[in-house]
Amino acid sequence: MAKTILFVEDSASVRQVMKTALTREGYDVILAVDGRDALTKLDGTKIHLIISDVNMPNMDGITFVKEAKKLPTYKFTPIIMLTTETQASKMAEGKAAGVKAWIVKPFQPAQLMAAVAQLVMA
Repeated sequence: MAKTILFVEDSASVRQVMKTALTREGYDVILAVDGRDALTKLDGTKIHLIISDVNMPNMDGITFVKEAKKLPTYKFTPIIMLTTETQASKMAEGKAAGVKAWIVKPFQPAQLMAAVAQLVMA
């Protein structure tokens, strides 16, 4: 059975590229356009990994992570931030919220897929 990944990104083109790449690797992908939309997708469905941008309208990625971690079903779901943010303070804020990995855009696809595989199996 395929593992499910929730991908949260406000850029439609990045969402499509990531969905294609993750699907090609054998994952089921649920897409969300921002943190608020992503929270509506956390409806009890088993999600093995969340990948989220930081800077998004309506609800940013770190606020989304904090809200997601409050939900018992998703408290232990691993989260990767995929973002242009490189500030140490943002990374520390993400880690404190429960983020397991921080990957900076532009990124190497192999690096991202290795992190995905490692966290999905954890």
